[in-house]
Amino acid sequence: MRTLSKRSEFLAANRGLRFPMPGFVLLVRARDDDDDGIGIGYTVSKKVGNAVTRNRMKRRLRALCRAALPESGIAGADHVLIGRPGGNDIVFAELGEHLDSALARAAKKIAAPRPNRAP
Repeated sequence: MRTLSKRSEFLAANRGLRFPMPGFVLLVRARDDDDDGIGIGYTVSKKVGNAVTRNRMKRRLRALCRAALPESGIAGADHVLIGRPGGNDIVFAELGEHLDSALARAAKKIAAPRPNRAP
């Protein structure tokens, strides 16, 4: 897994699929390159709380991804987790279930063939 660090990578992921959950929002965008690696990024805005609260949320999101992404992540895609207010109040195991559910929905949506649209 590689960590996203550039603003352009986060903006590109924002144009991808969005899966809102109670504690976070998962953004997934399939890259169109030959790299099968998984990209992961985390962001928590000041709306969530002070620095201590935001850092705690980022630590929890990192731990979730370390556990779930190696087996459930989408190869060749960038994943971004956006922390939501109240995410620190949710039990960690429940957040893990939410992430597994969001990743399953993302994999299903990316694997589905896209219909041809007439102009």
